[in-house]
Amino acid sequence: MSTPPTALPADFASAAEMLRDVTLRNDLAVREIAPPERIAPLSIAFAAGVRDGSGSDPESVLDSAAGAGRFVLMHDPASAEEWGGDFRIICYAQAPLELEIGVDPFISDVSWSWLIDALDSRGAQYSYISGTATKVLSSSFGALEARGDGAQIELRASWTPLGTDVVAHFEAWAELLCLLAGLPHEEGVASLTQHRVRAQRSADSK
Repeated sequence: MSTPPTALPADFASAAEMLRDVTLRNDLAVREIAPPERIAPLSIAFAAGVRDGSGSDPESVLDSAAGAGRFVLMHDPASAEEWGGDFRIICYAQAPLELEIGVDPFISDVSWSWLIDALDSRGAQYSYISGTATKVLSSSFGALEARGDGAQIELRASWTPLGTDVVAHFEAWAELLCLLAGLPHEEGVASLTQHRVRAQRSADSK
């Protein structure tokens, strides 16, 4: 049986309400979803997909081929020693890449640095951060041969938010997803295209 809203701890109820009230950039379709089961006594989750301009319904956009992700805020005072706090965030973001970018040996490092930069630029305080950035290269054969070669980047991360500003962490995740999808970036953060140009100039100068 789910916990009645009136019985929710005040700090979790406040954090959940703040997340529900956030307005993210129009490039994303975002909605609250059922959180994964048995990961924490209390949690709230959101899914987001990059709008591709096709007019797809919001439900399908959440699994957009242009980029999609998940954000989960967990609350468990009993895990404070392990987490370093009562809350823990888990996020996932993935997007397709141009093959020329996908073969870049540094693209995983770049995508991870975007998460750190997005958190830091918003003043989001955190500890115990960990995660993986994985690039996937694929080749199609047989009936799928027409698809050709492809590439994708996936980032999974978790960290402990410090303080009460969970909105900054939510916005950082959204910005990461937009950057992975190649959308216009905020000042001070290099896009994938800029990264490729810089890498090519560096290679040409050697």
